[in-house]
Amino acid sequence: MFETPRRSATVLNAWSGSLEDLQQQAQPVSPVSTDNTGKKKKKTKPPQRSVSVPQLFALEDAADSEAEERRTGEKCHTERDDEELILRGIFKIEKKSCDVELRASRLIWTPIQPETPTGASKAGMLLNEDYVELKEIFAVKLKRRRSVGQQKGGTLLGITLFQCVKKGKKLKDHAIHLSNMSEDHCEVWFRHFKDILNGFRNRPKSLKVFVNPNSHRKEANQIYSEQIAPLFKLADIKTATTITEYKGHALSALKECDLKEFDGVICVGGDGFANEVAYGLLLRAQMDAGRDTDSIFTPVRAPLPLGIIPAGSTDIVAYSVQGIRHPVTAAMHIIMGHNQSVDVCTFSTHSRLLRFGFSAMFGFGGRTLALAEKHRWMPSSQRREFAVIKTLANLKPEECELTFLPLKNPKQESQKTTRSKLKRDSSNHFDNEDQWQSIQGLFLNISIMAIPCLCSTAPRGLAPDTRLDNGSMSLIAVRNTSRADFIKHLKRYGSLKNQFSFPFVETYTVQEVKLKPRSTSGWADDSSEENVKFDSKHTPMISSEKNYPWNIDGDLMEASSEVNIRVHPRLITLFGVTTEEFDDSTVKCSCI
Repeated sequence: MFETPRRSATVLNAWSGSLEDLQQQAQPVSPVSTDNTGKKKKKTKPPQRSVSVPQLFALEDAADSEAEERRTGEKCHTERDDEELILRGIFKIEKKSCDVELRASRLIWTPIQPETPTGASKAGMLLNEDYVELKEIFAVKLKRRRSVGQQKGGTLLGITLFQCVKKGKKLKDHAIHLSNMSEDHCEVWFRHFKDILNGFRNRPKSLKVFVNPNSHRKEANQIYSEQIAPLFKLADIKTATTITEYKGHALSALKECDLKEFDGVICVGGDGFANEVAYGLLLRAQMDAGRDTDSIFTPVRAPLPLGIIPAGSTDIVAYSVQGIRHPVTAAMHIIMGHNQSVDVCTFSTHSRLLRFGFSAMFGFGGRTLALAEKHRWMPSSQRREFAVIKTLANLKPEECELTFLPLKNPKQESQKTTRSKLKRDSSNHFDNEDQWQSIQGLFLNISIMAIPCLCSTAPRGLAPDTRLDNGSMSLIAVRNTSRADFIKHLKRYGSLKNQFSFPFVETYTVQEVKLKPRSTSGWADDSSEENVKFDSKHTPMISSEKNYPWNIDGDLMEASSEVNIRVHPRLITLFGVTTEEFDDSTVKCSCI
């Protein structure tokens, strides 16, 4: 009977030999004849066994896999042995008694294996070893059994570690139970775990929290109290919570409260509320630094990081810095102290600061938000869809002039589309990046974005080529066109196709923009019947109102004259991570 080929060095070297040599290594020895003393019976060569090439490769892969596992195990043990052993003890984990080691960077446990009759431990014990990185632990608690209504004391059961685990783009908490009923034993381990957690300096210990109870479906308070507050308490984070009562409440509070006792500011709400809190945090920094916001000034960085718990309708800012719209994920980024520097824009007119923000839309985007704000009595989803449809029905261009300063030495050349109708000042040259450039005409929408602006309806982002911290803005100018073509452009945001590959769309990578409306008056009310019929190709919309609506991060801002937008690199720190790559899944917009 043939033996199974052994995975030894001899056999591994034999793979490169002939098939016949490989087979001969597994041949049985013929019995010795008893009839003729001193003579061995002639060996009879058995029928040649055919071995296919795939079988040979399978054997080779198996041998390589075992060798790789052996090398990995040796490497892990080498790294483990090099680390300082802090504690070692016995705990029961998942109903198995384990030998547990606390090292400098990880907690390692190995099930205690029964011994064989010869006294040697079972082979393969090292394969059952498991571990958790200490940097993934965010809380430790003593586990006790208490009777109903008992608040303190109880029978000690062991220690529970709470780990931050990543599942796709989501972050969740996971409990690891180390069972041992010895008070002294658990107390020593508990103190060491607490010392290790206190050594992570980036993790906040105290937070100022603002909750907007009116965001989206008015569920922000419920999201915070049921999903976020328990996690903060579990991580031993102290919180001072303010439930806002009116628009601008958080802004006023940030101007007056003492921020020195906090390690971060948290807002629970939508994009408009996130903009208000970010504006307040940055404005407070300028006040403390003595900056004159009524003149051209260089802003200083916000003193504290900002955490955004998404509870709005789109949550573009939270989505862009976390890669997903998920409140628990946002809370885990805050607890773990994941920080990401983000560029911020200043919006000013006549050298007077109007607002800080991450993105802005003028034209269609501004008019849609202005109309939605006038119908706040409607449910949020219906209000948003109504505003989009109504604004599309009354689609009107605005004549304005755009002057912008291209980014010096941009990392990626901005996409250039057909500019046959482009009007330039004769003194401007596109070859010179240090020169201001100017375009003018009728525009349906103008977007200026310092972040990629990801959301569920635009999974690749409203400005896909923009990064969080590269010190640039995307200027996207949509010139006047037919309603059908403009709708095609909007639908492209929710697909894999390029939303900028239209002759009426122009994109630039810039560091400063000046937008000046050419008409002497602002937008009219979209519900006005007198504005329904007109020649959209040539006629700008003119009304008696003096202010133009701007959509700044989902918050309405009105301006009556030229607005200057400048980008300031890494002006604020947000709790989150750099999300460079996202799924290219097709998501259809529910509004169109």
